Amino acid sequence: MSGTSLDAVDAAIVLTDGEKVLEFGPTAERTYTNEERSILAKAVQAAIAWNWQGEQPETEFAAARDVLTKTHIDAYREAVSKCTTDQRPVLAGIHGQTVLHGAPTASDKGATLQIVDQAAIAKAFGIPVGYDFRSADVAAGGQGAPLAPIYHKALCHDVDGPVAVLNLGGVANLTFVDQSSPLLGFDCGPANGPIDEWIEQHGKGRFDADGALAMAGKVDEKALQQWMSKGWFNAPLPKSLDRFDFSARLAKGMSLEDGAATLTAFSASGVAKGLTLFPSAVKKVIACGGGRRNPALMQELAARCPCPVVTAEDMGWRGDSIEAEAFALLAVRTLRGLPISFPGTTGAAEPMPGGLMVQP
Repeated sequence: MSGTSLDAVDAAIVLTDGEKVLEFGPTAERTYTNEERSILAKAVQAAIAWNWQGEQPETEFAAARDVLTKTHIDAYREAVSKCTTDQRPVLAGIHGQTVLHGAPTASDKGATLQIVDQAAIAKAFGIPVGYDFRSADVAAGGQGAPLAPIYHKALCHDVDGPVAVLNLGGVANLTFVDQSSPLLGFDCGPANGPIDEWIEQHGKGRFDADGALAMAGKVDEKALQQWMSKGWFNAPLPKSLDRFDFSARLAKGMSLEDGAATLTAFSASGVAKGLTLFPSAVKKVIACGGGRRNPALMQELAARCPCPVVTAEDMGWRGDSIEAEAFALLAVRTLRGLPISFPGTTGAAEPMPGGLMVQP
């Protein structure tokens, strides 16, 4: 899995039948170099400028595919090097790099694009590879996101619900898990994306390390209320976001610290608002993804959410690997023809299989 934060490729090996996780195997993280990250960022910016109008920016996309191929192979090989003989994978799922995502509207079906060289990766892995998990759902009128909810449900098979699983990547998404209710999930707002962008714009690194800058600032509650007044937050489920639907431009004119504090509070406020859209109150929020490592964001979540907020590790999960594990499960579901998107998660008319398979 390579997420919109453009920080690394995460690899995770699991034993699964596509419905339950039977065993957790090794994990690996292949961090992008500055040069690799720059190439991926240029592809994203080129995609935004293109916006499905005219010819694709193939030069930028080709360079990004080369980076993704190399880094995915590195991550895979590191994970496999830690395997016992019976843990060696026989199937892989790869998400690719999202460079553009447009949610459907009343007049437009929407579109999504993840770039990856699946054939080169399958050849290097030497096993079948599942990929392109979003396109079929979008083509059928769904949002194409989020796709992790079915994996969140698998993780919560013995958890007393209802609970919410929160992924804090570039974008934040919530899954409502109650074993007796239909699966629900949606993008609830920004997560790390605008915060990271703000820090990077000011030359202070790639992210707010330990939430220090946000903790040194003051939340502009008036600005926060204005941001939260956007109609999108009150829109019904399901719904999805592109990473740049909300950006650091919102904080223009604020000091470094106050901007970091306000953008962090914005991410937490989106989550808190999202919880109100579920059919019933949840007993707790389980935070996954890189954002759970930001103490300022976790403090804001605790203050603004109406229920306890715990981390994946509190549940015995692997918080840095859940997205990668999810696409492993989705690959198995694709192989078995099981649905990977649902009316309550993407707005598809019915539970839909999705994904394509490529042989080595």
